Amino acid sequence: MFVIIGWVVALAAVFGVFIAHGGNIAVVLKALPFEMAAIGGAAFGAFVANNQPKVLKATMKGLAQCFKGSKYTKARYMELMALLYDILQKARKEGLMSIEKDVEDPHSSPLFQKYPTVGNDHHVSEFVTDYLRMMVSGNLNAHEIESLMDSEIETHHHEAHSAVAALQRLAGALPAFGIVAAVLGVVNTMGSVGQPPAVLGGMIGSALVGTFLGILLAYAFAEPLAGLLEQKVDEAGKELQCIKTTLLASMQGYAPQVAIEFGRKVLYSTERPTFVELESHVKGKK
Repeated sequence: MFVIIGWVVALAAVFGVFIAHGGNIAVVLKALPFEMAAIGGAAFGAFVANNQPKVLKATMKGLAQCFKGSKYTKARYMELMALLYDILQKARKEGLMSIEKDVEDPHSSPLFQKYPTVGNDHHVSEFVTDYLRMMVSGNLNAHEIESLMDSEIETHHHEAHSAVAALQRLAGALPAFGIVAAVLGVVNTMGSVGQPPAVLGGMIGSALVGTFLGILLAYAFAEPLAGLLEQKVDEAGKELQCIKTTLLASMQGYAPQVAIEFGRKVLYSTERPTFVELESHVKGKK
């Protein structure tokens, strides 16, 4: 929603000022389809040539997420920490072996299904169950698991960030493709040097639309999308850090209610529930 609003404001400001200043919008609109075809086609071809299929797929998926609201809300984080609390409390009261069935089949686990928002999230359930499984086996200490968690979170971040980097490279290339389109327009104009000055002026104006369009597409469209996607990638990583901190606190001997407090403190302040909010939510889910 805000992406569309931002684009509308940017276009209204650019073209509104141009028209208000006495500019002839007809010249821009006449050249727009041809310049857009040249710049867009070249940019798309370079984008495909520059990225592996998995990066292309991740970019398309990421672009779709840019037009949706964030799923990482306070309510989601409270549900996540309530899930972790229930799992750790069960393990503390009945022993680690009591959560073995929950870990092996989270989709059939009453604990995970009690919190469907996070329990049915593939990335969350896989991350939680993988490390709970290691805790149940008892073969790794907290420092070894922490190192492994850090490596997995870093890998997740790099994979997700590949789409951001692809969009940033595209944004950097668009002004250059605009110049290419403009140069072709100038070449076309030079081939018609015998035409009247009014005709030549229109042709030069059309050629310059290419430069304008390349810069506009880069800094009003591609670069903002890359920045927004980067923020969403960071949000996804923060959820995994919350899980990591909570599980490590539990492994170091802290009670479940203290462990989830460790996890709460790593969240962004805008989505972080207060101590009272989290405690009330956890008690209400019992």
